[in-house]
Amino acid sequence: MNFIEASHDALEYALASDPSVFLLGEDIHDPIGGVTKMTKGLSTKYGLERVRPTPIAEQAIVGAAVGAALAGMRPVGEIMLMDFFAVCLDQVTNHAAKLRYMTGGRTNVPITLRTMVGGGNGTGAQHSQSLEAWLAHTPGMKVVCASNPLDAKGLLLSSIFDDDPCVVMEMSRVIFHRQKNEVPLGDYRVPLGKARIARPGSDVTIVSWGRVLNESLLAADALAEDGVSAEVIDLRTLVPLDITTVLESAAKTRRVVVAHAAVEFGGFGAEIASQVNEELFGELLAPVRRVGAPFAPTPGGPLEAHYVPDAKRAAETVRELTA
Repeated sequence: MNFIEASHDALEYALASDPSVFLLGEDIHDPIGGVTKMTKGLSTKYGLERVRPTPIAEQAIVGAAVGAALAGMRPVGEIMLMDFFAVCLDQVTNHAAKLRYMTGGRTNVPITLRTMVGGGNGTGAQHSQSLEAWLAHTPGMKVVCASNPLDAKGLLLSSIFDDDPCVVMEMSRVIFHRQKNEVPLGDYRVPLGKARIARPGSDVTIVSWGRVLNESLLAADALAEDGVSAEVIDLRTLVPLDITTVLESAAKTRRVVVAHAAVEFGGFGAEIASQVNEELFGELLAPVRRVGAPFAPTPGGPLEAHYVPDAKRAAETVRELTA
């Protein structure tokens, strides 16, 4: 399956296996089937009560999802683009993320919010931001990001059936990539909070997620030609963070690069760099380096493709670190 097919399969399994699951979002019903066609056919099969098209109102989508979750449902909302979290951030961070804490654990908010992350598609400054740092900074939220179709299904199903609010970041450059994986049918889940070693290595650790994870793998291929062995870690889940896997790799290679699509300044990579430095300061051969987007709005048009870090930038940073 490709990314869209794998995610569709996860949504269909969730709808078929649990009557408390329902979907809501803009244009997710047939014949449109969502902006990525990920929900195509589901409203025809399960009806508009369970695959609910909404107005263009992100506050209403998240507010309705929180209310439904408090009443015992498992809503899966779609925020068409991650930039639009700015519209509904109050509902996400002040309600969904905090209600379990404020009720002393008596109330769960099992909502899942799927959202597409642009970047590199010429869609400009208001439709291309990778804003995971906003959400990761909020206690009570879980944040996941798949780099391939297999993890797309496994992480989405785990999020839907988790009892806490989860945001599933779906990066456009991964969604529409031609990559295909063997994906199990039925109930296949990837545990939240468990990274994977996408490529073993011994000289440097590259930590990444989403689209830049795939660029990091290409960088590792190029570095291998230079005799540099790069271990690539796919975080998969930013919160909860599998820092154990990162530290084990960093202790072995003693050099670390964190690469991500978001703006480098204040990005989530800084949290990883800080934790690695705190735990392994005396063992590292060099300071942890970050590779992220420049501190500027995302440019439109052809320049946008050069804004997000690619394999070349990641490899250059590693070469500087290992020189």
